[in-house]
Amino acid sequence: MFSYEFKVPEKKQARMIVHTDCKNEADDQYALAHHLMSPQYEVVGIVAGHFDRANNGRYPEKKTAQASYDEVEKVLELMHLTGQYSVYLGAEEGLADAQTPILSEGARFIVEEAMREDDRPLYIGMQGSITDLASAILMEPRICERMTAVWIGGGVYPEGGFEFNLMQDITGANVVFGSRMPLWQVPMNVYKQMAVSLAELQLKVKPYGQIGEYLFRQMAELNEKLADYPTWPHGEIWGLGDQGTVAVFLEEREMTDHYDMVPAPQFDPETMKYIPSESNRPIRVYHDLNARITLEDFFCKLQIHFPERES
Repeated sequence: MFSYEFKVPEKKQARMIVHTDCKNEADDQYALAHHLMSPQYEVVGIVAGHFDRANNGRYPEKKTAQASYDEVEKVLELMHLTGQYSVYLGAEEGLADAQTPILSEGARFIVEEAMREDDRPLYIGMQGSITDLASAILMEPRICERMTAVWIGGGVYPEGGFEFNLMQDITGANVVFGSRMPLWQVPMNVYKQMAVSLAELQLKVKPYGQIGEYLFRQMAELNEKLADYPTWPHGEIWGLGDQGTVAVFLEEREMTDHYDMVPAPQFDPETMKYIPSESNRPIRVYHDLNARITLEDFFCKLQIHFPERES
């Protein structure tokens, strides 16, 4: 769908499920667009996730996954990709307990894709709530041997604490962290490295196609709309934290100094702090991302594929 004057060797390619709470705020749309333009992996499906906790009345109760679904379809339309990707509706709330999955079409799709025979590795880029992945694991534990999860979420190590994506489903996070699935975690202090200025986006994103105009405009408008919040947003900057699910694949594999391997912790359901669990399998916890190459890669791909509009 997007062609370049270079090819990614077949042996370097992978399958990717993009899981996004796409209408939660304003960076999710950037990460979705970046995934779709990246030839290193085939996006085999998109799952729309909930942000039901901290919805703040913006959408009807238990309708935030639907809002994400509608936003995914809008991004696809603006990128001239309507009908080119399958979009699945995820759960509208977090797990009630650690034994009972929510049988959303998104969770069913994750199981189906993981169990499908394909020589290429499978990853899921989790950019928000972890509910649908947790449900998929409870539905079919064998998927843990057949895919790798990348999750944008969790507080600062080693203590942890409040973090937005974790807040959506602490029980679900404990299911995933306590499972056997390979997991790459990008915690809060690390995904915040993906900072941009609005002036930068006006120059490098806004002029390029309907999608560029939309990506910039919806962020600028939300920046004004949320002005009464005391600590966020910050005025002239924004975080593109969900780009972490792209950044980890733009790193050289030998650069293991960007992450630590630690036994997967559990989360205190009241404080969201980490509870060490030496019996759990090691997971990859990032402490650094290459923001320069990730953001420039996005800007370049957008400008290659979407002609600059006349101002």
